This record gives sequence, C-alpha cells and structure tokens, in this order.
Amino acid sequence: MNQSSVNSRRRALLLAAATLPLVMPDAHSAPAGLITRPIPRSGERIPAIGLGTYSTFDVPARDLPGTELRDTLRRFVELGGSAVDSSPMYGHAEAAVGTLATALNLRPSLFLATKVWTNGRAEGIRQMEESARLLQTKTIDLMQVHNLLDLKTHLPVLRDWKKSGRIRYLGITHYTAGSHAELEKLVRSGDFDFVQFNYSLDEPEAEARLLPACADSGTATLINRPFSQAGLFSKVRGKPLPPWCADFDCGSWAQFFLKWIISHPAVTCAIPGTRLVRHIEDNMAACTGRLPDAAVRKKMAAYFTSI
Repeated sequence: MNQSSVNSRRRALLLAAATLPLVMPDAHSAPAGLITRPIPRSGERIPAIGLGTYSTFDVPARDLPGTELRDTLRRFVELGGSAVDSSPMYGHAEAAVGTLATALNLRPSLFLATKVWTNGRAEGIRQMEESARLLQTKTIDLMQVHNLLDLKTHLPVLRDWKKSGRIRYLGITHYTAGSHAELEKLVRSGDFDFVQFNYSLDEPEAEARLLPACADSGTATLINRPFSQAGLFSKVRGKPLPPWCADFDCGSWAQFFLKWIISHPAVTCAIPGTRLVRHIEDNMAACTGRLPDAAVRKKMAAYFTSI
C-alpha cells in the first residue's frame, strides 16, 4: 500500500469516527451530549472516558463496605460510563468489580475489559475462566494479553473464545513507551480489535507512530496512565487553569489532561483510575462539552511544558 493510499484510509477512518451518530447499542443509553467513540471493527460506541481499577479497586470483599467504591461505580454508570478495565495482576480488583456490579445490577451497562497475564495455554485458560468467575459474567467484553506475555500461545485461544462468544473483542496491552514499536508492528498485522498503551501530556510518544498505526488499521485504543500515575497533578499543583480553557468547557486540571487525550482522533477511550465519587464526577465531565482542536491541543501541550 503506497503512502497516498495509507493517508486516504486514515482520513476515511477518522472521518467515520467523527461523523457516526452518538448512539450506543448497549443496554443503557448514553446521556445527551456524552462524547462516545466507535470501536472501528464493529461500530459499537463506548464513552471516551472509562475507569481503570489498578490499585484503586484492590480491596477485599470484606472491606468494600468501608470504601466509596460502591457509590463510585454506581455514579460512573449514572454519568454514562461503561468501560471498566481490570487484570488478574490488580489483586482483588476483578472480584471487587464483579461483586459491586452484581449487587448494583450494573452488568448490562458495563463494558468489562480484563487481561490474561501468565505463561502457557492451560494456565492462560484457567486464568481467563477465573477472571470471568470473579467478574461474575459469562461473556467478557474485551480480553487483552497483558504486557504481551506469551502472546503467541494465547492468541489462538482468544480467537477461539471470540468465535464461541466467550469474549467479544481481543486486544493487547503495555504501559511503557519502549513497547510502542512492538505494539505498532502487531497493530498493523490486523489481528487485534483493541490495543492499550500509555499516552498523556507527560508521555506523548504514542503520537509519533502508534496512534497513526491504530488509525490506519482500524484498531480501537484504550489509554492507560492518562495522568502519568498522578505525576501531571504534581506539576500543576497550586497553579490556576489558564482562562482560555473555558473555550473547550474545561473546568479542572483533570479535565484538561483528559480532554487533551480524547481529542486525538485515534483515541477511543481513556481509563483513569479512582476510588472516589468526586473524582469520577470530575473525570466524566471531560467526556462532555467541546473538545480542543489540533491547534488548541498544541497550545495545551506548550503551556504544560512551560509550567
């Protein structure tokens, strides 16, 4: 495929993402004005802000009543949230999500993503079956090979599980910029519905090649580390938002960071983690209103660098 054809395909994919109607085919409807993005391989739409569970949902069942997690997950869905990302390596997170989703009758409203993170076919199957048990679901919406561990072994199983309906989408993940070259190569193979990786104002490396590869191949993206593990907040602590943030309906630094991410046309969904209701409300506000255009995104990046 020549460069002209690649560029034409990229423009067509991005135009489709921008122009499809804001309608979700899931069991719950998105609130009016919520920013959603299509999964390129199916056209199914999910909100552009999701919920990560690393550390924040690592709570044993006996301790859940002493946390805000029940109200946090409920509020997330009330505000239109859908995608919840977890992993066996996140301690009690899968079990916490499953317990709360069942207690609140939220499973029909959730897009549940988790991961396989082990070596060997038999152990991978055992781990994925355990994830489904802990999440209390017969079908996992997205199963991802975590950090590409034993990918060649797990991929045929994931394909079989997708055909049989045990999972709906398959993907791969990593969390370091050093993995982007390998992720790009895999994305361009066309084998994956989703790819998850790090991308933020502090870690923008994915813009160079990985995000364009996702646009070219029609691969959905989940963005981890959107706050660079809270590092972005450390840099802006005590500093006011610039007044021009009102031009794209941005009312907090969290919204500043998230709107910068989800305004990239190849981003499907960013997954900040939190255990607090007030953070969910702040994060989900980034999924409403206007988004910065390309020129404003550059202005935002330059401003952040100058702080």
